[in-house]
Amino acid sequence: QVQLVESGGGLVQPGGSLRLSCAASGSIFSIHFMGWYRQAPGKQRELVAVINSGGSTTYADSVKGRFTISRDNAKNTVYLQMNSLKPEDTAVYYCYANTPAGFWGQGTQVTVSS
Repeated sequence: QVQLVESGGGLVQPGGSLRLSCAASGSIFSIHFMGWYRQAPGKQRELVAVINSGGSTTYADSVKGRFTISRDNAKNTVYLQMNSLKPEDTAVYYCYANTPAGFWGQGTQVTVSS
């Protein structure tokens, strides 16, 4: 079992920045990759960014050049730095860990609005 706790969401103006954190605990040695997904109202959950145990990253086209995923292995934490935020980035952001069984965090709300 893996437990994931997210933090860092909130309200930000367009063009602003936020950093999300996801702290993992439990059977963290079994994690193959971790990532962030998001779900906007009335839409399906979609991949935002993932990072594997070797540090390779993958991003959705919609966030490339604006978002950066990183990990601190000593703290068992994954981060999502979000810059140049747009209203369409508004969603609940979920942390995900693959062992390969899938584990989800509880989600954190990100709202981009003036």
